[in-house]
Amino acid sequence: MVYDSSTLSNITEVQTTHIDLNFNVDFKRKIIDASVILKLVSQVNNVNKVILDTSHLNIKHVLFSGVKLKYMIAPKDERFGSALIIDLNKPLPINTEFSLEVAYSTSKEGTAVQWLEPSQTAGKKHPYLFTQCQAIHARSLLPCQDTPAFKLSYSAKVQVPQPLRALMSAIEAGEEENTEKGINIYKFEQKVKIPSYLIALAVGNLVGKKIGPRSTVWTEPEYLDDAAWEFEDTEKFISTGENLLTPYEWKKYDLLVLPPSFPYGGMENPCLTFVTPTLLSGDKSLVDVVAHEISHSWMGNLVTTLNWEHFWLNEGWTVFIERKILGRLHGEKASEFNAIMGFKLLEEDIDHFKDNPSFTVLVPKLQGIDPDDCFSTVPYEKGFNFLYHIQKVIGGPEYFEPYMKAYVQEFAGKSITTDDWKNYLYSYVEKHYGIEKKALLDTIKWEDWLHSPGMPPVMNKFDQTFAKACKDLAQRWDDAQKTEKYDEFSSIDIANFNPIQKMVFLDHLCEYPVFNHSAIEALNKIYGFTAVLNSEIKFRWQKFCLRSEYEPIFPYVVKFLIAQGRMKYVRPLYRLLNQAKNGSELAKKTFIENKSLYHPIAAAMIEKDLELNI
Repeated sequence: MVYDSSTLSNITEVQTTHIDLNFNVDFKRKIIDASVILKLVSQVNNVNKVILDTSHLNIKHVLFSGVKLKYMIAPKDERFGSALIIDLNKPLPINTEFSLEVAYSTSKEGTAVQWLEPSQTAGKKHPYLFTQCQAIHARSLLPCQDTPAFKLSYSAKVQVPQPLRALMSAIEAGEEENTEKGINIYKFEQKVKIPSYLIALAVGNLVGKKIGPRSTVWTEPEYLDDAAWEFEDTEKFISTGENLLTPYEWKKYDLLVLPPSFPYGGMENPCLTFVTPTLLSGDKSLVDVVAHEISHSWMGNLVTTLNWEHFWLNEGWTVFIERKILGRLHGEKASEFNAIMGFKLLEEDIDHFKDNPSFTVLVPKLQGIDPDDCFSTVPYEKGFNFLYHIQKVIGGPEYFEPYMKAYVQEFAGKSITTDDWKNYLYSYVEKHYGIEKKALLDTIKWEDWLHSPGMPPVMNKFDQTFAKACKDLAQRWDDAQKTEKYDEFSSIDIANFNPIQKMVFLDHLCEYPVFNHSAIEALNKIYGFTAVLNSEIKFRWQKFCLRSEYEPIFPYVVKFLIAQGRMKYVRPLYRLLNQAKNGSELAKKTFIENKSLYHPIAAAMIEKDLELNI
C-alpha cells in the first residue's frame, strides 16, 4: 500500500508520471517565475480533485486542457506546508491520463532554494542559486506530489541572466544565448524516473573540467583546478560500483562543488552530485564522500524508500556499498577502519537523542513529524551495521554479494518498504542457498534491529589493525594528563598516521569525559591540530576542546562556523559551544549575526539546537 505521512497530496487517488518545468530565475527579486505541467494518472474511479504539496509558493492559475480550474490553498502546516486543492470539474475514471498546468512563483521564504549574494561566493562577482529538496522541500520549488512513494521523469527549460550557467539533475538537452536580452536558456531531460526530492537546480558562474569518460567537475573558476585534481579518481568508484551491482544507468556522473553554505557533505542528485567544498583537503583524504554519493546511484536513486520511515533502505545500503567500494580499492582493513569511525558517530547521535529515543529506531514512526527533525547517522550507521551483521550470519560476502546485485535488479525503478526488502531477502536466500541458510536468517533479532531504540543489539567486530595505535595513543594521553607530564610525546607519534587515523585518535580522546587544559595545550603544541586545514580533523579537534570548555579554541570555532555551513560540523559545534562555560552567549550571537550564511534547512535546525525563536 502506498503510504507517506509527510505528503499532503492525494497519492492513493492520482499519481504523477512526468513533469515539464519552465523556470525564469530572477536574482534581483530572489524568486523563480515558473510554470509546471504535471502529467497524471488516476488510480481509482471518480477522481474529482488533485491535491498537490506546496510551501511558500505563490499560485497564479491552474489550467486543465487550456481551461482555468478552481483551486484553494489550505491553511499552512508548519511542518508540511500548504495543500493546493484543485477541483477537476468532473470525475475521472480509473487509469485516466491527464495534464495540469500550474503557473506560480517561488518566494524568499521557501526552504528548497538558497540565494547567495556575490559576496557569499568564491568569485565575489556573481550571484548564485542552489536547491536542496531532500527530504520534503521540493514543495517549495514546485507544486508537486512531494513523496518518494513513486517516481517520475522530468524535462526543464531554465532562463538565467548572462553570463551565468544552469545545471540540473538531468542530461543537458540544448542551450541558447540571447545577447540582446542578456539571457541564457538551458534545457534538460531526465528520462530515468526519480522521486521528487532528487529534482535539483544550480545557477552560477560555473565552469567545468572533464575528469573521466562520463564525468565532469563543475565549480566556480576559483575552485576548478583543485577540484579536478581532488576528484580525478571518480571513474574508479563508478566502475567498482558497477562490478558490485549493475550497469550505471544515468549516462553521466558529474560533480558540482557548491559554495561553502551547502548544508551536506554531498547530495546524490542524479547525473549531478552536489558536494561541499570542505572536501577539498588537498590530499584526497575526504573523497570517500564521492564513493558514498556514487553508491546512491543504485541505493536510493534506483531502489528508493517508499517513505521517510524506511530511509535506512537508502542510506544504510549506501554506506554498505560505499565501504564495499573502498574495500575493493583500498583493502578491507581500510574499509573496516572506516566502519569503526562511523560507529563512533552513531554513538554520539544516539546520545544526542536520549530525550527522543524514538528517533534512534531504524524504522521510526513519523506520523506528524518533519523528517528533518530526526535526521542523524542512525539510518546510515545502524543500517550499515545491520547489513554487515546479516552478511556475516548467512556466511560472508560470497553469499551476500550475489544477493546485493539481485536486490538491485529486483527493485530498480521501484519504491519499497522494509517488509519488501526483508521478504525478498528470505525468498532469495531460500531459492539460491536452501532451507538451511534461510533458517540462519531466523536467528537474527529482527524486532530489536528494526524497531528498538538505541545502539544495535549486536556489536559487530571490525578489524582493529589501523585503530589500535589510535586508541593506545589516546590512552597514553589520558594517563599523562593525570600527572601533567608530557615529555614522552612528540610529533613522531602521529607521523605515520593517515588522516583517518588522526580522526579516530581524536574520536578516542572525545570518549574521555574531560581533559586538563594543560594536556590540550600540550597536544596542540606537539601535533598542531588547531592550525590543520583538513575539515574532518579540524571538526574533531574543536569538538574535543569544547567538551573540556577550553576557551582559547572559541575564536577558531567561530571562524570555522562562519566559513562553511555543513550541518555535520556546524550543528554539533554550535551545541557544544552553547553548552560550554562562557560559550552560550557567543554561540547565539554568532548564529544570529551570520544566519544568512546558512542554508534555510541548516538555519532552522541550528535555531532548534540553540532553542532560539527568531
